[in-house]
Amino acid sequence: MKIHRGSLRKNVLLALAVVGMLFRATQAFRAAAQSGGLATETVKISEALPNLPPDERFKADILVIVAHPDDETEVTGYLARAIYDQHKRVAAIFGTPGNGGGDMMSNAQAAALGDVRSTEAREAMAFFGVLHVWFLGGTDTPGQDVLRSLETWNHGNALWEAVRLVRLTRPEVILTWLPDYVAGENHDDHQAAAVIANEAFDLAGDPTVFPEQVSAPRQRRGIANLTEGLQPWQAKKIYFFSDSANLEFLKGKGPEYNTTDISPSKNETYYKLAAEEMLRHLTQDDTGQLAKQALETGDFSYFKTPVYLALGKSLVGGSTTGDIFEGITPGAIPFAPVRGYRSEVHHGVSIDLGGPWAFYREFWKAHNLDHVADLLKTPEVAVANRADVYVPILIHNDTDESVEVTLTSTVPAGWKEVYGTARYPVRPHESYPAQVHYMAPATAKPEWQALSWNAEAQGQTVGTLTLRVLTDSPGLPQ
Repeated sequence: MKIHRGSLRKNVLLALAVVGMLFRATQAFRAAAQSGGLATETVKISEALPNLPPDERFKADILVIVAHPDDETEVTGYLARAIYDQHKRVAAIFGTPGNGGGDMMSNAQAAALGDVRSTEAREAMAFFGVLHVWFLGGTDTPGQDVLRSLETWNHGNALWEAVRLVRLTRPEVILTWLPDYVAGENHDDHQAAAVIANEAFDLAGDPTVFPEQVSAPRQRRGIANLTEGLQPWQAKKIYFFSDSANLEFLKGKGPEYNTTDISPSKNETYYKLAAEEMLRHLTQDDTGQLAKQALETGDFSYFKTPVYLALGKSLVGGSTTGDIFEGITPGAIPFAPVRGYRSEVHHGVSIDLGGPWAFYREFWKAHNLDHVADLLKTPEVAVANRADVYVPILIHNDTDESVEVTLTSTVPAGWKEVYGTARYPVRPHESYPAQVHYMAPATAKPEWQALSWNAEAQGQTVGTLTLRVLTDSPGLPQ
């Protein structure tokens, strides 16, 4: 197509004229603005809202983290001292509403029993003046295997809530159950509460853990915020208590508080104050009803046992057996990261107890609690007469060849093996999760007995294990 030269020249001249007009207009606008000929708008600077500190109404000196309504009674002989005479602020977290178990007051069971017992817990804590009480939403899971309770509690969700409550209450000290498998009541929910308490102790100070909790809201006076505006918080100490059949193993591992001392502010023994707090748990025969009987008869022998605590960790120094608040001063401390999980190294072919015992071996190391492994010299469990006893055993093959491992057991008279003795094929660098099953004998009174296992490969013994069992125990199913 041929373009006419006259038309092209005309279009170029028109474009140049438009550019010239725009340039002259821009120059005129700048000149007018500089001379004040045009009005300009100035943004007024307002005062920003103050950045509020954490809510002091919820600040706690002691945060008790337990599993069920009435669990706090394990340490109320100490809490009475701390609250009334040391003026410490206490808050409590219960993992479950206590929706399992017997009811001494009515036919309420299941969810209804949970509603009743959670109310009893609030009333019991309120007797001590403790009004800040929360529940993690777990369900009562009677047994002795911590892994079962962590499953039914929805472990991640329970931990999410526990970390939030640590950040809200900013405790100096956390009191919780011993994270270990002991012979006694040994409720798996107790152990789950201990696991979550230790995890929350180690994680609440890390802003990358559940970061939505420590992210500032867009408008804190608005109604559509989804981030929470809390602050990271590192608690300073954590202590453990236990429901073991024999508490002697805790002596010297932490402070000991006599319940026979008299409260100066109440002019009453701490054991009686503890019984009066326990009285609120009337649905339960081994707590509320027991307290009622003691208060009616004047026989407080059950309540006179000292409160034994084991030091879990202190980030502020102090002695092992010193007062809980030894070394604690006001104010925040830096986040203290723990060792974390590191794969356990085995050599050759070996055997270990599996299940909860295997979990705790790794948990203690990961959370800088190695000393807990030394509290009990031999693994133990308590079972009722003629109860089923299940023992998980891990068979490790850390070689480059497949092996066949023969597992045999030695049990006292009266025990019946259901299954377990067998030859187990174990692939290279594999851990085979064997399960052995026994029927316990009937004994006339509580009696300690020992079960042992021997593993052989290629005609050589590659490992032995021993488990202490307390028979005729009226506790939970194993």
